[in-house]
Amino acid sequence: MIMKRLVKFKMILFSLSILSMLFVSCNEKAKGNTVETSMNTSMDVDLVKTPAKKLSEDFKKYWYAGDAEITSYQLEQARYGEIREGKAVLIYVTEPFLADKQVKADRNNPSNIGVLKLNSTKKYLTGIYPYSIMGSTFYPVSDNQHAVKVSASVQEWCGHVYAQINNRAQFEFTSHSYFESEADQQTTLEKAVLENELWNKIRINPENLPLGAFKAIPSLEYVRLRHKELKAYDAIAKSIKEGEITTYTLSYPSLERSLSIRYTTAFPYTIESWEESFKSGFGANAKTLTSKATKLKQLKTPYWGQNRNKHLVLRDSLGL
Repeated sequence: MIMKRLVKFKMILFSLSILSMLFVSCNEKAKGNTVETSMNTSMDVDLVKTPAKKLSEDFKKYWYAGDAEITSYQLEQARYGEIREGKAVLIYVTEPFLADKQVKADRNNPSNIGVLKLNSTKKYLTGIYPYSIMGSTFYPVSDNQHAVKVSASVQEWCGHVYAQINNRAQFEFTSHSYFESEADQQTTLEKAVLENELWNKIRINPENLPLGAFKAIPSLEYVRLRHKELKAYDAIAKSIKEGEITTYTLSYPSLERSLSIRYTTAFPYTIESWEESFKSGFGANAKTLTSKATKLKQLKTPYWGQNRNKHLVLRDSLGL
């Protein structure tokens, strides 16, 4: 008797599962391409099948301790054919990200993507007026797709510009500038390595950095300041380990530009310094100069809650 009831129960479950599958299938057909479109606009579909990197215990302990890593650098920045003195800061922090809205998530949600965010800033003077530059890169800690969002802004007394790349079915590029030749732009790009995301990849898994010849999209900062077309250029990358320090170098032959990032070979792969060589100046007077940034100090702290006057002393701790 019991066996008969079990068989009957299994047959009912099987029938229900078939009906459920038919309902879902019909529902998807009724929506046409809605399901597929939703997926394409919320994730990097061409790389979504790449296995996610398993986070180590060291990574979790370091990056999910409830604070950010803030590192200050002494900056020597090439601009208008001369080297300018200034300061740079790299702020790394993990946070949840909503891929569909392309913003930081306000609350826990199953669709959230865990990202390592880099906010980078530079401040320096060009004669009488100041330059302030900031870039933001949101890169999945799973290290299995391109950055989900990249943005950059430049402010100086002539005006300000803003650029953004959103990772959807393609890279969606938006830019606003006070220059007539650039003005407001909206376009799409085929996916390629983003120079901006390499700074995040170093901190997560430097062994997975692209090497050899490939196509890469230069940093938004470089593209805006040098008024270059935003597109993928031929690039060559190499990595050299010298004891406790590894140097990753990315070169763009057609742009006559190279970027070298020096970081600690061992976790947490702290960025110690970088150099960027490119032509600076105008027309025939442009010459190749090398910008440099050298590490000053570092703090691990929840800076977002340290906004009172008594916290100003922390800037001294960073040499700022």
